[in-house]
Amino acid sequence: MDETMVVQGAGGAGMVLIVELVLAILMIVCLWKIFTKAGQPGWAALIPFYNAYVMLQIAGKPGWWLILMFVPVVGFVVGILATVALAARFGKSVAFVVGMILLPIVFWPMLAFGSAQYDAAPAQA
Repeated sequence: MDETMVVQGAGGAGMVLIVELVLAILMIVCLWKIFTKAGQPGWAALIPFYNAYVMLQIAGKPGWWLILMFVPVVGFVVGILATVALAARFGKSVAFVVGMILLPIVFWPMLAFGSAQYDAAPAQA
């Protein structure tokens, strides 16, 4: 392996790191905006675990569900249920939830910066 290949590899890894950092910052900004739309402190988006707890509160789910998020498979299901409830609080459909899960880089900013308004008591389907 020659020196130019090592430098190119390091440059590629640096670019990946920069892209990941930009995406992480975008998602934090989106969470911050969603939290403030729901009347919660935006800074909560910066605190690990507490941001998940606040998200559960916004979604109308009990706080103890946070513990379930650490259980394999159960945590995945709880995350989906919480996302469905969160979207419902903003008047979004299950199809929007599918987008939030499969294409978060598009749908979370749509929820954060779009015209959707938070409703603490959404209509039951």
